[in-house]
Amino acid sequence: MIIDRRLNDRNKSATNRQRFIRRYKAQLRRAVTDAVAERSITDMERGAEVGIPARDISEPQFGIGRGGDRDFVLPGNTDFARGDRIPKPRDAAGGTGDGEPGEGGDSEDQFTFTLSREEFMNLFFDDLELPRLARTALGQSRQVRYRKGGFTPSGTPMNLSVTRSLRNAMARRIAMGASLRREIAELKTRGGYEADIEALEQRLRNLPFLDEYDLRFRNKYPELQPISQAVMFCLMDVSASMTEAKKDLAKRFYILLYLFLTRKYESVELVFIRHTSEAEEVSEHDFFHDTKSGGTVVLSALKLMEEIARARYSSTDWNIYAAQVSDGDAFGADVEKSRSFLDKHILPLCRYFAYIEVPDHGRPLSSLGAAYGSISSEKFATAEILERGDVYPALRDLFKHEAA
Repeated sequence: MIIDRRLNDRNKSATNRQRFIRRYKAQLRRAVTDAVAERSITDMERGAEVGIPARDISEPQFGIGRGGDRDFVLPGNTDFARGDRIPKPRDAAGGTGDGEPGEGGDSEDQFTFTLSREEFMNLFFDDLELPRLARTALGQSRQVRYRKGGFTPSGTPMNLSVTRSLRNAMARRIAMGASLRREIAELKTRGGYEADIEALEQRLRNLPFLDEYDLRFRNKYPELQPISQAVMFCLMDVSASMTEAKKDLAKRFYILLYLFLTRKYESVELVFIRHTSEAEEVSEHDFFHDTKSGGTVVLSALKLMEEIARARYSSTDWNIYAAQVSDGDAFGADVEKSRSFLDKHILPLCRYFAYIEVPDHGRPLSSLGAAYGSISSEKFATAEILERGDVYPALRDLFKHEAA
């Protein structure tokens, strides 16, 4: 009888699940990508049931070879004789069922595997990484964590160290017992009184197995540790040219970026800045749903972001990320002023700045996109999103692993 005593809590198949995920990681990742394309981004953090073609998880099997002598018993044939012509089946699949004929082509059996929330998110962000992650700074904000620090003679019963207490008790009994035995031996050698010898022997017998003096408790001391923290600036043009469909694409990208950053940092704050001809900091609800009209001045949003970053988020304490979404509508001198301000004032503050353009179908590159494209900085990247299916590939392209 073999008893598995590994601690898997209530999930008894944890080891087998991890082995299965490692073995069929490529198939599961493809299935997760397909699932993402069909589900709402707001449901990203829940698990999923993914289907995998059975041929992708086929296992090698042992079979009986064709060597040696074998006897066969074949059933008789009462319908056809040699030379008869067999009629062609009515459908391509050759089935004889009573149901409706299926679609043409080969079909595949599906193996369904249920992924937990954590497994789904790990596969979803498996091959993404923050650019230059090694240089990410730790913030000055600190939290108290308790670390082990030896033993103490006082404490709560739950922190009692049985091993250390018994070790102290054994050392005490050995030391005190040796001293008493030495005194008893000296009295016997000198011919001392029997009463004295009996008293010492009684003390030796009365040595306690465990004394309060022997107790030792695990000690923990508080230590202030820095928290890795980041702030994510969300900038969006909300002028009349930004339709609800474009705002929906922007929201999906922001949600994915936020989920990705929360997996890399312990604390992530959000700052929403919307702009038309003027920029303002708003709540998340107003950022996506409040209606506003007017012209487009991109420079106003960039200046407001710089003011907020310098006032509340020092670059020495915070990892600053920013994503700007616009349809590219900008006019006159605002285009060049925005490019220059972004290059000289914003990028030195940021770890990464992404510009996402959501143009109309068939529209050439906007003047703002062309101006931003001339910025040559490792902290800056651009992407174009035309439909929902482009959101995740855009994020993958922006945060893909850098080549060694």
